[in-house]
Amino acid sequence: MAPKQKAPCYVLGVGMTKFIKPRGKVDYTELGYEAGIKAMLDAQITYDEVEQGIACYCYGDSTCGQRVFYQFGMTQIPIYNVNNNCSTGSTGLHMARNLISAGAADCVLVVGFEKMNPGSLASVWNDRENPIGTSYVMMAQTRGLSKAPGAAQLFGNAGREYMEKYGAKPEDFGEIARINHAHSVNNPYSQFQDVYTLEQIMQSPKIHEPLTKLQCCPTSDGGAAAVLVSQAFLDARPHLKPQAVLIAGQAMATDSPALFSKSAIDLVGWDMSKRAARAAMEEAGVTPADFRVCELHDCFSANEMCLLDALGFAEPGKAHELVRSGAITYGPNTKVVVNPSGGLISKGHPLGATGIAQCAELVWHLRGWANNRAVARTKWALQHNLGLGGAAVVTVYRRADGAEAPVVDSAAVGQQNGLGYNPAVEARGFTAEQASKVRSKDKTHAFALTQTLPLMKAAQARA
Repeated sequence: MAPKQKAPCYVLGVGMTKFIKPRGKVDYTELGYEAGIKAMLDAQITYDEVEQGIACYCYGDSTCGQRVFYQFGMTQIPIYNVNNNCSTGSTGLHMARNLISAGAADCVLVVGFEKMNPGSLASVWNDRENPIGTSYVMMAQTRGLSKAPGAAQLFGNAGREYMEKYGAKPEDFGEIARINHAHSVNNPYSQFQDVYTLEQIMQSPKIHEPLTKLQCCPTSDGGAAAVLVSQAFLDARPHLKPQAVLIAGQAMATDSPALFSKSAIDLVGWDMSKRAARAAMEEAGVTPADFRVCELHDCFSANEMCLLDALGFAEPGKAHELVRSGAITYGPNTKVVVNPSGGLISKGHPLGATGIAQCAELVWHLRGWANNRAVARTKWALQHNLGLGGAAVVTVYRRADGAEAPVVDSAAVGQQNGLGYNPAVEARGFTAEQASKVRSKDKTHAFALTQTLPLMKAAQARA
């Protein structure tokens, strides 16, 4: 069945924090606040114009979203808290788009944030069934278990299967990581901005064949936000149309019975990614050949290899040939630049913020603001975000005017947005004056900005 035509929904504003190592130095309240303030500044709105809010995070107690959003204002709008594993951020974007396309709102603020623990992901609840426990059992029965982190085993096994079936080599996965790290130097928000040779990547500590440490995404703290609006909202602000980016197609899919086919590739979301990609592209009326830039969920290099197939950028079993040819990076053989941001491998992966950060990157490309990493002839952009358990969200973006993205000088960007700088190529904070400009004008309370943790610890020490 063809997807139903949806009322237009645009990304009008985006903002994000720099992604950093999880050392507990910045709390989720600060991460979400910074991202949200920046997104509203970018959209040139105030919080009083926001009709619904969506908070995206995995690690935190219930209603963390309200704790973040109350800092913008206490306007009594609905605020939803979303937790959908690594696809949490794009799930929030999917919800926002559905609300707007259904006529339930004209302006929705989506904020993703994550304060993580150092080291590999670990289950918080050990006295009940693990949501992806069936996947681990299937893996144990088909490939066995090692002492490596669970996610690395799942995705590493997918890489092993890809080599066994199609003839890829360990160096092909290393090349994917090399490309992502090379891209990251142009992204000011990236957690890591180091360039490595293929030899350095292959010689880094082995995690789980074929994955080495430099082929695995790090845990991260960070925040990202987006303002999504309706056609009517945008029409009332014609001066903002040049920066608006249309969500031309979007689909979210969950697993099919193929999850338990005994294929390691199927076990990490290949089938649902393919379904979501097909549906999103069908709605937008495009094919994989129409994309020049893509943000792809590369939590591990093995995942990117498999997904190049699933998204249609390579013929089945030919993704390693695409990588070898230089087609996924800048150069004479470019087919589609994958992860110009550095991807999860180098940019970092604060779960709730990841999908929205992907959105921000692509919005900057389509506006022409990402001038230090621009991809020529970009008219469409593709986003893929995957969460085991499972959910895959694929989104197709294009400029509101349908034209190819220009390359805009940073000085012109700073004049256009009123910030005096280009946020796509320079990561800055914000001032108290800027925050006051976008917070609710008459429904704020200073106590909502209070950092309570040190006060509570002091009170407990006195008790």
